[in-house]
Formats: sequence, C-alpha cells, structure tokens
Amino acid sequence: MRGVVFLGDRRVDLRSFPDPTPGEGEVVIEMKASGMCGSDLKFYRSPPGAAQAALGLGGSAEPFIAGHEPCGVVVARGPGVSEREAPIGQRVMDHHYSGCGVCAHCRTGWSQLCRAGITVYGVTAHGGHADYLKVPARTLVPLPEELSFAEGAAVACGTGTAYGALKRMKLAGGDTLAVFGQGPVGLSATMLGAAMGARVIAVETSPERMKLAGEFGADAVIDAGSEDPVSTLRELTRGAGVDFSLDCTGAAAARRAAVRCVRTWGTACYVGEGGDVTLEVSPDLLRRQVTLIGSWTFSAMGMQECAQFIAKKRIALERIFSHRWRLEQADEAYKSFDTQTTGKGVFLL
Repeated sequence: MRGVVFLGDRRVDLRSFPDPTPGEGEVVIEMKASGMCGSDLKFYRSPPGAAQAALGLGGSAEPFIAGHEPCGVVVARGPGVSEREAPIGQRVMDHHYSGCGVCAHCRTGWSQLCRAGITVYGVTAHGGHADYLKVPARTLVPLPEELSFAEGAAVACGTGTAYGALKRMKLAGGDTLAVFGQGPVGLSATMLGAAMGARVIAVETSPERMKLAGEFGADAVIDAGSEDPVSTLRELTRGAGVDFSLDCTGAAAARRAAVRCVRTWGTACYVGEGGDVTLEVSPDLLRRQVTLIGSWTFSAMGMQECAQFIAKKRIALERIFSHRWRLEQADEAYKSFDTQTTGKGVFLL
C-alpha cells in the first residue's frame, strides 16, 4: 500500500508499505478520507523526531505514516473481534488514540489520558494518509449515514476538538462566544457555536480566513492585525466582555486576549497546542472570577456525539474543505496548508 510520511524540515514522501494484517483485537480500515490537521504542521516543519520528543511521545528511526483524522470502511477483522463489534463494510471514523484499555480513562473513552502510555495513530504509529489503516477495534466510532467520509475525517480531530471545547464550556443559545483563530478548528467552532444558538465573534489576522469566518456564521469578524481584539470585543458587548472565549491558535498574544476579553464570571478555554503565555493573575483571573480551562480533543463518545449533532442539525460540514487532494499530491498539499491562509484540506482515496 501507499503511505505519506513526514521527513521533517517541510519534506514529505509517498512510500510503499506492506498491506496490514489485523492481529488480536484489531481491524483494518480501507481509507476513504484522511484529514489534514493544523497540529500536523508541527511534525511537517520540525527536524525529524523533534516534535514527537517535545510532546513526550518518543521518537523513531523510521517515520510513521502521517494522518490522525481517519475515516473509511472496515475490510478485515483480527481474532477476537466479532461481527457485531466491527461488521465488514461498516462506515467508521477512528478515535486515533490507544491506551491500556482497562484503566478508568480508557474505559470512559478518554484513552489519550491513559497513564500507562498511549499510541497516537499518525504520530507514534502508522496513520490514515494511506490506503489502509490497522487499529484496535475498540477505537472505532460509527460514521452516521448522513455524513460523507470527508466530514467524518473532520470530526475525527479538528471539528471534534472544537465541539468538545464548546461542550466543556457549556455554551448555550444566547451566549456570546469569541473564537481566536479561524483555521480548521476555529472555523469549526464558529460553525458549531452558531448552530448551538450563540452569537459568535471571530478573531483572525488572515484576510482569507476572516472571509471564511463570515461565511461560516460569525456575527462579527475582528482583524487582530489592525485592531485590539479585547477593546473591540468590549465595544461589541456594551463594555461587559464576552461570555466565553476559545483560543485555537496557541499564540501567546491570542491566549492573553482570550482571558482578558471575557466578562466577570466568564470562561476562557485553550485548545491551541504548544507555546506559552504570561498572565497577570489578580486582574486577569482572580478579581474577575474568571474560569480558565484547557480542552484536549475529545472522548470516543464525544466524537460520536459530535457526528450525531452535525447530522441532526444538517450542518454542511463539507464547506470547511477548501482543498481536496490525492495521496500523490501530498507535497503540494502540505506546502499549501503551511501558508495557514486556507480552509481545511483532506486526502480522498
């Protein structure tokens, strides 16, 4: 089979690998769509193995097949996997983490929090930018018939991450939400927040992405490159500040603004990976009773809930894709995605 690997330093390669054979408790998925996630850029840009080491995920002499937003069809089952658990031909997404399978985190669908150590498909094991993907059957999440394979790939990380954060914040209709960064995760948050009935204000610096935010349901769009987002957000909320803010950038300035723009008793949430931030604890948090939380992706059950929400609300998630690629276009695809001016990209097989 073919598989796309990151070689580091903005180099990718399409290589040949043996077709996978499922072992005990495993299945093989024939890939139909594999999404490109903003977090891929860490591995794309960094020297070989550096990004994995920085995240505490170890390294490998040989690169793994990339792609942690897999969606496809079950084509083979290993020993111990029943027809009921993974029917041949079933349309599935994959919760791209695997832990010990028996701890409290794993049993509740939060295998990425497993203390025994985790496998991350597309990072520390072969991922979805390939013809086939082998994973434990317990990581499968059914894809609703109403959603395309490309939409399932989006839910498998970027869109699911946005949904998980909005649920953690308990966003409700009538709330005002500021979303910092309008890449794939931020655009998903804008779209989902609007569908939940919130007033969404998008904050971005790229003109292309600001335009997309308006098309995806933002009530207002702030150009953080030419105006102070905190002051503008207060003007748009009659001086009070927003109820909720979500930082999808990982940039220090955006993280500070996300905390400072919320109202007294407001909630700010970070989902952007990496980087750091310095806050003035008393004025930024304590004396305004601000809640600051971090949200890392989602549980397997949260992933299924996100897909069902999109299906029930008939959200046209396909619109989030500005580019659709073939595996043999991987080099061109990541050069385009690296500009951080586009919508989401996906490989279709």
